[in-house]
Amino acid sequence: MTGTVVIVGRPNVGKSTLFNRLVGKRLALVDAAPGVTRDRRAGAARLADLEFHVVDTAGLEDAFDDSLEARMRRQTERALAEASLILLLIDARAGVTPLDKHFADWLRRLGRPVVLVANKCEGGAGEAGLLEAHRLSLGPPVPISAEHGDGLALLYEAIQPHLEAGEAAPADKALMLAIVGRPNVGKSTLINALLGEERMLTGPEPGVTRDAIAVRWRYQDREIALVDTAGLRRRAHITAKLEKLSVADSLRAIQFAEVVVLVLDATLMLEKQDLTIARHVVEEGRALVLAANKWDLVRDRGGARRRLADRLERSLPQARGAPVLTLSALTGANLAALLPAVLEAHAVWNRRVPTARLNDWLAQMVERHPPPLDRRGRRIKLRYITQAKTRPPTFALFCSMPSQLPAAYLRYLENHLRDDFGLTGTPIRLQARKGENPYVSAN
Repeated sequence: MTGTVVIVGRPNVGKSTLFNRLVGKRLALVDAAPGVTRDRRAGAARLADLEFHVVDTAGLEDAFDDSLEARMRRQTERALAEASLILLLIDARAGVTPLDKHFADWLRRLGRPVVLVANKCEGGAGEAGLLEAHRLSLGPPVPISAEHGDGLALLYEAIQPHLEAGEAAPADKALMLAIVGRPNVGKSTLINALLGEERMLTGPEPGVTRDAIAVRWRYQDREIALVDTAGLRRRAHITAKLEKLSVADSLRAIQFAEVVVLVLDATLMLEKQDLTIARHVVEEGRALVLAANKWDLVRDRGGARRRLADRLERSLPQARGAPVLTLSALTGANLAALLPAVLEAHAVWNRRVPTARLNDWLAQMVERHPPPLDRRGRRIKLRYITQAKTRPPTFALFCSMPSQLPAAYLRYLENHLRDDFGLTGTPIRLQARKGENPYVSAN
């Protein structure tokens, strides 16, 4: 990448729409309501032959106390400290507001390159605002429509002198790690503790995080993309459009993750919604790690551990053996154990079992507990097993009558696959198929 471009502006001028346009994906939530973006979000952008990092920020607010708006502003200030170029976005249809003027003055004092961009100029609707923008003394405004993609050639001409054109350096393949859970269990606090900085916006207000925000981070020699997500409440409680968008973004983060850390509130432990989230992670085939946060607030720790283990055994057998860690993101207690557990879960999720070992194992399983009879009283024959793929481990079991093989017998085989081949804690797919040994003809 050739530099970092940070998009700033007052609320609802189209910053996230421009960010999505530059990265070529709908990564940032976009809605007509002001103040949708709260945390800063980074992405890989391309504009013609320019490749660069682009950062979407919260709407600039003139707040300096401990309010949510002030904390959002401090997040934006941290992004500006790392910027190679700043894009100040205004709404040309609304004209130049006093807040636009205030922040233009502030950006000039930072001493960093700034390009003024007048958004919503489609159809000539923003002509008056475009002329008025010259008063901000940041150079000629660049007229664009982020929603329709108009004016990108002019934007290229404006930012190209500040960024060197060229090929992007190849990036390491990052392990995609999503941090999920109910609202207010400490997901953003946990990520900040791992990173050692206030990268994510936190606070006592419910629903502070809205977007699924990815932060690239190197742990030991491994590149990791940490994804913070919005809290997932029960579907019946979700009515607001913006929360629906946030939840969809969180579910999409789980879908594209490799390992998911489900953060629990240790003072409440595995509630019904926690189980719902865990089941969704397993159904998506992602490796699961459970982190009981706020452990410093638990009095009866032995009892809490027993309740959690019992609930997992009874209500989440498909994740049997998933790593469970007790920690405190606030104090840092046992935080060092989380990433090793994540890497181990990822290794198991990628594990491949040799076919010869699988078929020796299958013969032992059949001898110990033969499959049942079919409806006509004939024994179902299990002929061959092979691992079709990893991520998650998926096995194809060839047999005579797959439709009549009971689910209980498949669970028997699946449980022993976990125990005998060290696949505990990861989703397993065992698919019964009709047919002979597919490798007989090749021998």
